[in-house]
Amino acid sequence: MSVTTRFAPSPTGMLHIGGARTALFNYLFAKRHNGKFLLRIEDTDRARSTDEATAAILEGMEWLGLTPDAPPVMQFDQAARHTEIALDMIARGTAFRCYATPEELQARRDLGEEKRQAAKAEGISEDEKTALLAEANELLAPYRSPWRDGAAAPSEDAPYTVRLRAPDGGDRVLEDGVQGRVTIQASELDDMILLRADGTPTYMLAVVVDDHDMGVTHVIRGDDHLRNAFRQIPIYEAMGWDIPKFAHVSLIHGPDGAKLSKRHGALSTLAYRDMGYLPEAMKAYLLRLGWSHGDQEIFTEDEAIALFDIGGINKAPARLDLEKLGQINAHFIRLADDERLFSLLKPLLEAEAPLTEAETARIRAALPGMKDRGTTLPELAAAFAFLRDIRPIQMNKKARKSLSEEGLDRLVGLRDELQQLRQWTAETISHVISSYCADRDLSMGQVGQPLRAALTGGLPAPDIAPVLEWLGKDETLGRIEDQTALDRD
Repeated sequence: MSVTTRFAPSPTGMLHIGGARTALFNYLFAKRHNGKFLLRIEDTDRARSTDEATAAILEGMEWLGLTPDAPPVMQFDQAARHTEIALDMIARGTAFRCYATPEELQARRDLGEEKRQAAKAEGISEDEKTALLAEANELLAPYRSPWRDGAAAPSEDAPYTVRLRAPDGGDRVLEDGVQGRVTIQASELDDMILLRADGTPTYMLAVVVDDHDMGVTHVIRGDDHLRNAFRQIPIYEAMGWDIPKFAHVSLIHGPDGAKLSKRHGALSTLAYRDMGYLPEAMKAYLLRLGWSHGDQEIFTEDEAIALFDIGGINKAPARLDLEKLGQINAHFIRLADDERLFSLLKPLLEAEAPLTEAETARIRAALPGMKDRGTTLPELAAAFAFLRDIRPIQMNKKARKSLSEEGLDRLVGLRDELQQLRQWTAETISHVISSYCADRDLSMGQVGQPLRAALTGGLPAPDIAPVLEWLGKDETLGRIEDQTALDRD
């Protein structure tokens, strides 16, 4: 099966995480079938489309690694081609020039509303009510132009739009890859405008022409476009073009089941990058928002490409769960390459002051053992605070209590033992601390608590032996000496 998919955002704002998920589904489906994944920027809304939004979309796609297999298509640049097809459809008899003015169409709608309201008035008979509602429904029904069957123009220079000649009657059936069989009546479709009175193509025409010209075989998009499929398919039919397969994915909802909005948290894909989520974690999470494969919860990209299929997409809306996203992000942080992770952490670590050479060495040494200390990059960066040049260390209240007279005496004795160490590793350090406690009949807490206080000031830190190794011998002994000298002055 030859497969070409596309992601087609409008550059009127940010790349929403719902859009990012749609792009991911299209990307994975194309890669699963060794096909092509394409990107089209639908910038025909000139009043709202901006270069900044286009740049943000491209940046978000790049961050997620959803690289299209060809340069992006800018829809507005194809306007001449869209117009060409509309004129071709007129020649085929599948589209026509309609001379109804906006004012006439508005008057028709207004009259329909008047009749609908009149049918609610008191004192009218059932026959009058039925007649009024019938007239209202006819006036408010999807518009079928009187020029659809070749009526003459009102004048030689009368302005006109170009409309599609909608299907005349019967059922219209869509076999959707996610929603299943969907049926509507042809009478629900209007004679849709293809070219406006100023000659510019409409979105509906542009989408179909571009999808055809790009060779799109599968249209995977949000179910807010489901109705559009019934309006777009007649254009394919009018041109005798192959109709792509459609799959309309339910939208993402908030934890409360309501449509996702700003009150549920960040909507922009790049906002999640800035909050410290990894792109591979974001993709793994978005994949599971509405798609499943057995009981597996986390997928690498290679696994997702090998397994993704439209049949696994759930029909019901998915719910955003930031706690789950944090768990997945923590998983991928633990798997991340140390060098890459350090490069991502460095700007956060240097937000207030550049890293010194000594700090860099300590953090690099600690990084492999510290990856489980945060669910986001800022959380992880904050966990390295005890490895910064923080002398003289400021104690919190709990740490200060640990440095009693007895605690300081134990630190002096332990310092003397540590000074003798030639190999400064967590293993040898742990052995010295254990032996020191055993020789003096002390618990690990009686030594570990004042030692931790002297080294970190009460900042969160992992097991004490690795902390000493990462700090290094000179820094460790220096921090102990600072406290024992300070508290005995």
